[in-house]
Amino acid sequence: MNIKESFSNYILTLQNSICNNLEEIDGKAVFAEDIWERPEGGGGISRIISDGNVFEKGGVNTSMVYGKLPETMQQAFAVSESNFFACGLSLVIHPLNPFVPTVHANWRYFEMYDVEGTRIDSWFGGGTDLTPYYIFEEDGRHFHGVLKTTLDEFGDDLYRKFKKHCDEYFVNKHRNNEARGIGGIFYDYLRPKDDKEAAQLFALQQANGNAFLGAYAPIVAKRKDLPFDESQKRWQEIRRGRYVEFNLIHDRGTLFGLKTNGRTESILMSLPPRARWEYNHQPAMGSKEADLLEYLRPRDWV
Repeated sequence: MNIKESFSNYILTLQNSICNNLEEIDGKAVFAEDIWERPEGGGGISRIISDGNVFEKGGVNTSMVYGKLPETMQQAFAVSESNFFACGLSLVIHPLNPFVPTVHANWRYFEMYDVEGTRIDSWFGGGTDLTPYYIFEEDGRHFHGVLKTTLDEFGDDLYRKFKKHCDEYFVNKHRNNEARGIGGIFYDYLRPKDDKEAAQLFALQQANGNAFLGAYAPIVAKRKDLPFDESQKRWQEIRRGRYVEFNLIHDRGTLFGLKTNGRTESILMSLPPRARWEYNHQPAMGSKEADLLEYLRPRDWV
């Protein structure tokens, strides 16, 4: 199996499926498509939705880029002069209603070659996580439950391991280790030892990608029509500020894209349309807003 070709084809199919389903949920907005090319090699398809009935802003992007690995990344990977290929789907959806959580997901594949063109390394990475502004425990149980059921087909310990990685990764360390949301799964550098294991990891990627809509769409349907007021919208924007901080300070995918001369507009589509930074804002004790903060730490959901 040519994993590079197969995975590239898969993410294009998944992009179509996710975009079509989100448009149906929204009922108003449609994705605008932007096909772009990277001067050093490759390109991608960015699809952006905005100002909808349900989704205030979102992006579902695919990319397939290749070329010389920049010196900064050579140092990060501890390799000499190399070439690379990277492909993946990345999405972030910011709903209008503060009772609907923001969601992020990506599934990617990477290959590295020596100067003669021989592949010297390859790996899979990805995951998905949920960032609510108000806590509904049943939503967290549903989201994590779908992820666990999906991963259990590939190994009894994978959900536990990938959840732990997610809990440790999506954290604003400069905010006293406050989590970005209630987590999900995250994995990186899954290196296949041979062709058989590469096919197994590809199947795992497909299963996780195919599970996304089942994990997220029912939550959107349940919460999108709940009434909200300006104070709740303000709280959503304050929490979105923390989301921005993580993406710009800590997220490896954002940094990799910028350091490899990726397309800035596509990389920064993850940022919300509006966010707030209010000095030392503290929610009222006992409020629903304060309740959220109690959940921004690792916990068992299933």
